Amino acid sequence: MSIGVERHYGGTADLAGVVRGRLAAAGKDLERLSSADLAAVDEFHIRGRQATLELAGRMGLDRESHVLDLGSGLGGPARTLAEAHGCRVTGIDLTRSFCEAATAMSGWLGLSGRVRFVQGEATRPPFPPASFDAAMTIHVAMNIAAKDALYAAAMRALKPGRIFAVYDVLQGEGGPVVFPVPWAREPAISHLATPAQMRELLSGAGFEILEEIDSTEAGLAWFREKAAALAGTAPPPLGFQLFLGDDYARMTRNQVQNLAEKRIRTVAYVCRSSERR
Repeated sequence: MSIGVERHYGGTADLAGVVRGRLAAAGKDLERLSSADLAAVDEFHIRGRQATLELAGRMGLDRESHVLDLGSGLGGPARTLAEAHGCRVTGIDLTRSFCEAATAMSGWLGLSGRVRFVQGEATRPPFPPASFDAAMTIHVAMNIAAKDALYAAAMRALKPGRIFAVYDVLQGEGGPVVFPVPWAREPAISHLATPAQMRELLSGAGFEILEEIDSTEAGLAWFREKAAALAGTAPPPLGFQLFLGDDYARMTRNQVQNLAEKRIRTVAYVCRSSERR
């Protein structure tokens, strides 16, 4: 499964170089880049930076916080937390090209001292127990069959009584997913849980669920806007097609259908780690 996931996401060599070239072609000053310049590509999840800020606002972060990002992708959420709350973030991701690009892009924004990225399995993060003040995972578990291992890893990594924020795509009641979608071209690497299963998984790992937030309708509006922007035009210079390829437009249309027909839902969970271990 890991090989299939890496193949799905990791087809672009020197992803940071490609992004930098597109920024230069768009007339951006490469010595004065901002997070807004990277917004079209670095927050690879539904509703982008806005969804990250909403989740971060529930995590109780300050400048002393050290956050673990399980499945950190291109590092956009980690950088958003560092900028918005002044905290430190350590990310782990399976895809090496994502980790390399995340490190490079963080350097462009002057955030290398507050964010770092490690290549590895989110279900087996190589960090000491109880070493993080908060943890999050955003649009990651869709590719992970062993969700119990993922949430157990988050529990081990967190200090007692701290926040674990989860935002993922879940299986809806409207029928099977229409493929391809951004996280999978075929069902073999897609592993969606239902909301009921998520509650069981998180509780089974020892978390207390404080909030469950369904943002499906907002996600549908976001994808409809993306689909309209892509219809009949050349893709923008920066976008998820840089690493998903030419079928990203089709994936976007499928996501409109999947969300509209409730084949998938987008749901966030704000949880508290156990006081006892």
